[in-house]
Amino acid sequence: MPAEQVERRSHILSLVIKDRQALQAAYMPFIKHGGLFVPTSTTYRFGDELFLLVQLLDQPERIPVAGQVVWVTPPGAEGNRVAGVGIQFNVQDKNTIRQAFEQYLPVGTDAHRPTHTL
Repeated sequence: MPAEQVERRSHILSLVIKDRQALQAAYMPFIKHGGLFVPTSTTYRFGDELFLLVQLLDQPERIPVAGQVVWVTPPGAEGNRVAGVGIQFNVQDKNTIRQAFEQYLPVGTDAHRPTHTL
């Protein structure tokens, strides 16, 4: 298959974030347009398109998030890192998804806790 015709796979995942610390561990602000780390043992490739349904804290409705895989932490990674993938939010969301998550993130000294990615 020529390099220009890279096959991309689409998948739907569900993610429950129960508290602000879990959100902070999953959130990826260093990714352009923002992103979320999703723990999973399923193998995904860079560029795979994923659709997430995210239950955030005590919100009754799930937030639909579309994006693509830009980060992969394989099972058995160094430092006992959680296996999973980082999903970059689609540019079409015009930062509304990013803002929905950032409003719940801790500030001050609590904002510097370790995450699943960095």
